[in-house]
Order: sequence, then C-alpha cells, then structure tokens
Amino acid sequence: MFHDRIEAGILLVKKLRKYKGENCVILGIPRGGIPVAYTVATELDLPLDIILTRKIGHPLNKEFAIGAASLNDYFIEEEDGYVSNDYVKEEVQSVQKRLNEMKVTFKGNKADIKLEDKIVIIVDDGIATGNTLLAAIRLLRKSKPDKIIVAVPVASNSAVEKISKEADEVITVIMPYDFHGVGQYYESFETVNDDEVTKYLSKISNPIKQ
Repeated sequence: MFHDRIEAGILLVKKLRKYKGENCVILGIPRGGIPVAYTVATELDLPLDIILTRKIGHPLNKEFAIGAASLNDYFIEEEDGYVSNDYVKEEVQSVQKRLNEMKVTFKGNKADIKLEDKIVIIVDDGIATGNTLLAAIRLLRKSKPDKIIVAVPVASNSAVEKISKEADEVITVIMPYDFHGVGQYYESFETVNDDEVTKYLSKISNPIKQ
C-alpha cells in the first residue's frame, strides 16, 4: 500500500537507479501518472515529458478500442473488422484536436523532447488492463527510441504479461495476485487536475541530452 503517488514514485525510483545519468527520457501519462513520473525524473535527474495518446473507439461501441492516435500519428488494428475510412479519419481528427488542446494546456509552447535513440521510460500510477498503454507503446516505436521501458508502482499480472510482449522491460514495485484496481493500493488517490499537471511539468529542469 502506498500513501500517495509521490511515495509510490520514491519506491519506484529504487527499481530504476541503474538509469540515473543515462540517455533516458521519462514520459508520464496524464493525469495520474504525472506526480509519479515527476518524482522519478527528479530523483534520477532525467528529463520529463508527457505522453499524449488516446484510443480510437469502435463506431458501435466507443469503449472498445480499435486503435489509437497521438498528436501526429495513428494506427488501426486490422483484425477488428471493417471500419470505414471516413469514420477513422473523423475520429483521428477529433482525437488529435483534443490531444493538441491538452498539449497547450499542459506545456504551452514547450517543444517535445526527441526520443530517437533514447531509452524511454513510460511512467503511470498503475496498470489495470494495459490496453491504453499498449497503444502508446506501438505509437512510440515510430519515434525510433533505443528501448521502451514501462515502470509503474502497481500492476495486475495480466497487464504485465500483455505489456511485456510490446515493451523491452516492465518494472513494478508490487504486482498483487488479487489485483482489483489501481486505486485500492493507495491511501490517497485523489484526481490529478490540469493545474497540478502543469505545475509538475514546469517545476522540473529538463537536462535534455541530444
């Protein structure tokens, strides 16, 4: 059990010490993953950025993901059956509009950190199913990072198994056998708002290594 996301980040750092000073970038998943990612980036003296991706839902069931989009790219799972090109185009435009709004809110005019040839460590406050994270990893591969590592305080066994097929490494502090939800492993699991995300991103000094 973690007291809050900051304590969870401190404990996660112990699993990531070998990356201190390496050619790494910490990518936090907004919003809940940002306090954890901030703590990791600060303790390891690594640059911090956010990862902005959203799922693309099926036209008959928006909760069922058929793919995902980032700010400038997207993919659709071919095995999810026929979906019209017009629908995909509209959904991608809608998702990317929302992502751009989030980027402006969280980062303003700050440029994205280049990921090519870097070790990318994706940090969240926990993983339940892993579906959204899978989509993020697939999109990040197109940026040609050296490695993609997923690091979280808590995750379900099934999620770790799923993510391990796409990531180069998955690191957790705890992986409960009877996992029932990320929030159950935090004493304080308050919603992280936009202002808090902006605060964390503005507080850190990014020692970017090109």
